Amino acid sequence: MTIKDIARLSGFSVGTVSRVLNNHPDVSDDTREKVMAVVREHDFQPNTNAKHLKMQAKSSIAIMVKGTNNMLFADILEKAQSLLMENGEEAVIAYLDEDANEVEHAIRLTRERRPKGLMFLGGDLEYFRESFDRISLPSVLLTHNASELGFPNLSSLTTDDTAAASKVIDYLVSQGHKSIGVLGGNPSNSQISHSRIVGCASSFEKNSLDFDPDKQCEPCRFSMADGYSAAKRLIAKNPDVTAIFALSDVIAIGAIRALQDLGRQVPEDISVVGYDGVPLSRYSVPRLTTVRQDASFMAKRGVEMLLHRIHNKRPAVHEIVPFQLVHGESVDRTEKIT
Repeated sequence: MTIKDIARLSGFSVGTVSRVLNNHPDVSDDTREKVMAVVREHDFQPNTNAKHLKMQAKSSIAIMVKGTNNMLFADILEKAQSLLMENGEEAVIAYLDEDANEVEHAIRLTRERRPKGLMFLGGDLEYFRESFDRISLPSVLLTHNASELGFPNLSSLTTDDTAAASKVIDYLVSQGHKSIGVLGGNPSNSQISHSRIVGCASSFEKNSLDFDPDKQCEPCRFSMADGYSAAKRLIAKNPDVTAIFALSDVIAIGAIRALQDLGRQVPEDISVVGYDGVPLSRYSVPRLTTVRQDASFMAKRGVEMLLHRIHNKRPAVHEIVPFQLVHGESVDRTEKIT
């Protein structure tokens, strides 16, 4: 079977099929899925070009990075690449849109480049449930807990996001805040933001505060621009909020800019807490209060997990990384406290 046959069976042009097979971004999700359905049905494996043949000469570690604006992942990736190099390993990096199917991409990449192992920075557990059984390579998922999936070749390393988010709301309540908004993420229960929202809801209940997701939550992608827009939407529908918990630092920084543009000062009028503890949070104005995830430890332990599995056939392991609530300058006590 050739690429022309795939084009004929899928009803798309050869050029469109080629863009799908080469993972070009200028293809709609619907088109990509229809083409890949034909590819899967006929087990089509495209011939690799010279670039891919060169890569196959030395098997590498493939790293899937979920989202192009995630500063935590950028920090983990930099450290992981350095550690892999120290261990004589070469890394191939694939940057994916935060809504892309990272498992399907990994399956295609595995066929083309034949890596010895896979590292996922971020992921949607639903995609893993659907098709990770088609991957037999040693793999590790960072920043999400895959223990419930039960795949013998998939380890995971994550922060306890539910506990961390709950601690953030507890802290804001301790500072007198009762009207608290939550920015970011996708409410899907297979994504990492769901665990953080669950933690928020748990803290609201523990502190005898009402929690109305429609009024208090504003989903958005993980970027400064989307954090900026989401903060404006949140204030428009809930102008009485005195504090905002952003599910990432980049969302928080975008939100601070939006609040200032709306004439609200941080923290005098509205307090803001972020999540991740990326280096930028230490230099924002005001300096951001945030949940710090240990990027260095995640990179080091993630590489260890993967290499042990590759070279020593170690079983899959699942671990929780400690977090720290770092107090900056972006939270103030409300005037209601006496």
